[in-house]
Amino acid sequence: MTHRKKLIAGNWKMNKTSADAAALVRELTAAAGQRTDVEVVVCPPFTAMEGVSRLLDGSNVRLGAQNLHPEKNGAFTGEISADMLRALFVSHVILGHSERRTLFGEQDAFINQKVLAALKNQLRPIFCVGETLVERESGATLTVVQTQLEAGLAGVSREQAADVIVAYEPVWAIGTGKVATTEQAQEVHAFIRTLLTKLFSEPVAQKIRILYGGSMKPANAPELLAQPDIDGGLIGGASLEARSFLELVTAAAVK
Repeated sequence: MTHRKKLIAGNWKMNKTSADAAALVRELTAAAGQRTDVEVVVCPPFTAMEGVSRLLDGSNVRLGAQNLHPEKNGAFTGEISADMLRALFVSHVILGHSERRTLFGEQDAFINQKVLAALKNQLRPIFCVGETLVERESGATLTVVQTQLEAGLAGVSREQAADVIVAYEPVWAIGTGKVATTEQAQEVHAFIRTLLTKLFSEPVAQKIRILYGGSMKPANAPELLAQPDIDGGLIGGASLEARSFLELVTAAAVK
């Protein structure tokens, strides 16, 4: 089995002013800025990105964005392009998050355009898939995940696929305090790996990291991260405070 370096990505969502973000990043870089055993990414709101980018200079912590628009520029009020992100030394971008799907009506085809735009511009998509509670209870989890994954990665070449990071986020476990059992999470992660093998080949699928994104916290992280197909976490609430986020980074380093 290919060794995949664990990745812990913090999605700050609509939290932290520029000053708050700077304070948090200083704490994170002081403790984890030179780590090489785990990949660490922080995704602040757009208003804080320039300041965070400067503070991350010289550290191993990477800068991620929470969204992008697929077009290079134009009359898209309130949107941000890949070029704008690249100018701030952004390396990763979260796409297809359930909140973008449910609250803002983003469909698979539009998310696919974003994935392709990110890859074209040397940004690594953290591409999110996952089912709602109704879909989970009706037994449709794997069907939903397959549909989202195949549609979202349409047109991605085998060469590009290695730069994709997939995040499985059961929608019912985001911000609710609920969490999929270790067995439930591993089942879906293994299913995703099988789909990636069919799409891109076994060697490529073994290189792609699959993150868990449903209320991962220091208490449940060690068990989740010990699973063979769980390669890290896309962290929401626990990424807003340095201590809890750093505990997750430490948990990911345990072999």
